[in-house]
Amino acid sequence: MQLRDRKVVVCGGGGFIGGHLVRYLLSKGVRVIRAVDLKPLAEWYQHAEQVENVVLDLQLREACAQAVRGAEVVFNLAADMGGMGFIENNKALCMLSVLINTHLLMAAREAGVERFFFSSSACVYNAEKQKNPEVVPLREADAYPAMPEDGYGWEKLFSERMCRHFMEDFGLETRVARYHNVYGPLGTYAGGREKAPAAICRKVIEAKRSGKHEIEIWGDGHQTRSFTYIDDCLRGTEMITESDIREPINLGSSELVTINGLVDIVEEIAGVKLKRSYNLSAPKGVNGRNSDNMKIREYLNWEPSVRLRDGMRKTYEWIESEIGRG
Repeated sequence: MQLRDRKVVVCGGGGFIGGHLVRYLLSKGVRVIRAVDLKPLAEWYQHAEQVENVVLDLQLREACAQAVRGAEVVFNLAADMGGMGFIENNKALCMLSVLINTHLLMAAREAGVERFFFSSSACVYNAEKQKNPEVVPLREADAYPAMPEDGYGWEKLFSERMCRHFMEDFGLETRVARYHNVYGPLGTYAGGREKAPAAICRKVIEAKRSGKHEIEIWGDGHQTRSFTYIDDCLRGTEMITESDIREPINLGSSELVTINGLVDIVEEIAGVKLKRSYNLSAPKGVNGRNSDNMKIREYLNWEPSVRLRDGMRKTYEWIESEIGRG
């Protein structure tokens, strides 16, 4: 299928990825008819005047029915989530996002939606495979036997299965992408819900501006991750949604970096060198996580096009401008 000719609803359209997705789809000529989010419009990360922007609580079934009315394609990016600090301290809130996906699937089926996209997460992967910083890239099959991130990861894995069974039992075509640490401008960089790339950019900027030249790092800095720039995420999301791939698939970069290495990159961008202190009691997540992109290369010939250093520079410059305006 081609998204260009479809009426589309983006749930979570006031969030970081959702806001970018609305503008991306508009740039591709898609008739995005509706962007939906829980937050008041003034608190959306960004919004496009060309679409219908609606404030609804998608945990409620009747709100989901209103959200998808008239839609042919539904993107579900709506969830109560944030960085590791939020995820580890708000497991119940993260689990309650199951109501969003469940009610959206029910509403999409009743409305005759042609295709339903669910944004899952690398947090679904078995924790036993992520104990070593020198992690073997995670293949899609590594989600089972199930031992995902407590709270947030369990909700994502359950919702993946719900998508699968709605497709098998009711014929609703669902597509599932497992996002790996998406970052970029126009996202959260303070307040407790920010992820590592934005948090490190903010900390380096604050250290530089204050003249203290010190930074606190959560964990020992040896934990490894891969980070996906927002532009690559958007293109991959479009391709997966339009594809015939009926199983969950990784959407992430395979460019592995330690948290110390990420700090090195941001220090170089900022032109500073900081004294590092390590908070070993802070939430740090698994020791190692990386994306195996064999399937998405095979199916779609998709590869990230933005190097981590280049994406971090764009992110740093945006956060620096935002802090400067504050």
